[in-house]
Amino acid sequence: MSGAREAVRSARSVVVKVGTTALTTETGMFDESRLAGLVEAIEGRMKAGSDVVIVSSGAIAAGLKPLGLTRRPTDLATKQAAASVGQVALVNSWSAAFARFGRTVGQVLLTAHDFSMRASHTNAQRTLDRLRALHAVAIVNENDTIATNEIRFGDNDRLSALVAHLVGADALVLLSDIDGLYDADPRKGQANLVPEVSGPADLSGVVAGEGSHLGTGGMVSKLSSALLAADAGVPVLLAAATDAATALSDASVGTVFAPRAERMSARRFWVRHAADAAGTLTLDAGAVRAVLAERRSLLAAGVTAVAGQFSGGDVVELCGPDAAVVARGVVAYDATELATMIGRSTADLPPDARRPVVHADDLVAV
Repeated sequence: MSGAREAVRSARSVVVKVGTTALTTETGMFDESRLAGLVEAIEGRMKAGSDVVIVSSGAIAAGLKPLGLTRRPTDLATKQAAASVGQVALVNSWSAAFARFGRTVGQVLLTAHDFSMRASHTNAQRTLDRLRALHAVAIVNENDTIATNEIRFGDNDRLSALVAHLVGADALVLLSDIDGLYDADPRKGQANLVPEVSGPADLSGVVAGEGSHLGTGGMVSKLSSALLAADAGVPVLLAAATDAATALSDASVGTVFAPRAERMSARRFWVRHAADAAGTLTLDAGAVRAVLAERRSLLAAGVTAVAGQFSGGDVVELCGPDAAVVARGVVAYDATELATMIGRSTADLPPDARRPVVHADDLVAV
């Protein structure tokens, strides 16, 4: 067994993401028996000593039958209405299934935007940590009643990667109708399973496909999310929900993604993956070399242009002379003040403006 699979198998803290297709019939209707089967597999992992947080899709699907709908809606307003009804049905189903094992569940509704705001990010972390301390099973779901892009682009995959880092999980398990990463779409012909991704070379020639009509994710979304979590230092297992018991016991199925050697700090992860950029700074070639190759702080002398309306403490993107984004960081000045400083050496600035524009500790290459 590879080191990455062993890391998933022995993880003490696990985030399990359950996709819509894992909870629905072929016609897209919510199926409580499938959820109950997954709970048995998750309960087995918990009895073995692991702490589990669940990121669950399926709210829209769970709202179809109560609203008299026969298929997944295509307009945003009806999706949000279905999610509003479905979130109640979904969490009740999780609650009833876990109640058989004497466990209590708590629901946490989030969107990717909640992670972009540092205060909301911290509050979500406290809530999840406290639920676990009280021995409740946290059921995290994307807040589809107010989300827009998240519904269209399947952000529950990305949300699960963010949650895995947020709670300091030792592993992330992605369960859906996809039994692993293939080098091509297995629904369209010959395709080979990629058992492990330990670096870019393992993805050479891989062609990822879009999701089904039942959910919003797909291999593109899952691959992106798995790489995001692995980049943060969290090993990832991508497997079929029908193989949940095996995936959550010995991790011998699906595709495993090896994590980077060093776990990224919470602040640097937030800067790189979670925060929305409030503006853009354009750097000259020397400044790009200093912040990337030499890992130095960004000084005003290396900034050639400022765009956006941002304040000190906001996250901004750093671009090279060719406009390509090379890094992200927490800026020390607001846009108006910084505009008067660009291109000036530190010695030419007033004493209260001699701090780095972006300190090296708050700067992450992309």
